[in-house]
Amino acid sequence: MLIGLDPVLNPDLLAALRAMGHGDEIVIADGSFPATTVGKRLIRLDGIGLDHALRAVLSVLPIDESEPDPVLGMEVIGHPDQRVEMHSVIASAVKDATGSDHVELLERHAFYRRATEAFAVVATGETGFYGNVILRKGTVAEPYQARRR
Repeated sequence: MLIGLDPVLNPDLLAALRAMGHGDEIVIADGSFPATTVGKRLIRLDGIGLDHALRAVLSVLPIDESEPDPVLGMEVIGHPDQRVEMHSVIASAVKDATGSDHVELLERHAFYRRATEAFAVVATGETGFYGNVILRKGTVAEPYQARRR
């Protein structure tokens, strides 16, 4: 255990988040997502819901602010303009971490293709439909680095 870190951030997940570079992407996926098929690196958080996993990751991962759409969710099949509960969960967690609740949605197969290029896939136990998100890592600002020395 570490002080100030959510225990969901297990050694494998922390290592992946630390190893990611600027622009690398990580998928946090629901229990129905084909994580083993899609993921280059698979990290399992069975029994953990999307909200908890996402908030834990966002507590340590800077989101890319240099390019548009650093947070991507999955569209509802056949209804690209529809929003479901999981979209609200994602937007709320992102807003709490970054101040912006913007989440761009990708068509399901486009999301899967994008996920195959991700640095890692985190498989959660989320049972809600469309509980999938891709986060693009940003950089840590200099003032933050200076405070930590």
